Amino acid sequence: MSRLNSNRRIQIDTSEPRYDEGDDETVDDSSNAAEDLDPFMGVKVRRKASRLRDFQGDYIDIQSRPHLMKILEKQGDRKVLFADKVIKFTGSGKMKRRILLVTDFAIYIADPETDALKRRIALAAVEKLCLSELSDNFFAIIIPTEYDLLMASTRKTEIVTVLVDATKSASDYELEVALSNRFEYNAAADIVKEVQFEEVEANYYLLGV
Repeated sequence: MSRLNSNRRIQIDTSEPRYDEGDDETVDDSSNAAEDLDPFMGVKVRRKASRLRDFQGDYIDIQSRPHLMKILEKQGDRKVLFADKVIKFTGSGKMKRRILLVTDFAIYIADPETDALKRRIALAAVEKLCLSELSDNFFAIIIPTEYDLLMASTRKTEIVTVLVDATKSASDYELEVALSNRFEYNAAADIVKEVQFEEVEANYYLLGV
């Protein structure tokens, strides 16, 4: 089946919703201020708050959600490295709130209202992460054997760090983090979309979904 290419462009305010506090002044990690190497390799412009905040991991109190805990136990996953609500883009370009869970073996996508499991992806199936070079909240998880995930979160830095570390711990494989203001992802099995990022105002970017 041939893949459909889509280049619809929409404007999104990346300052909402805000889950983090602190100064959002942007900094260039290529400066000497970035003393330690991170998954962004000193290329991406990041908010100061994203570099200085402490990672907490669980932001939804996963222990208080028995249905999600039961799903994890059924899959044999007990160690939750990250849990939070994110924005997920569907194949048609719609935005939906989802729960993103990262364990030491897999990625889970769940409905925040019902805690119903929508998708489980083994970390071993992830080929790379795609991000822009700007200080936005968007990231794509590329899964060659399935369709990809395009999401947005104010905790993107923590998500990327957790995924890179978890993949390396599980398989000794260094997960690629690709930085570009234009990249393609498989929005569905037969749909390829190109995402383009462009800074318009202080908190706005154009996203082709």
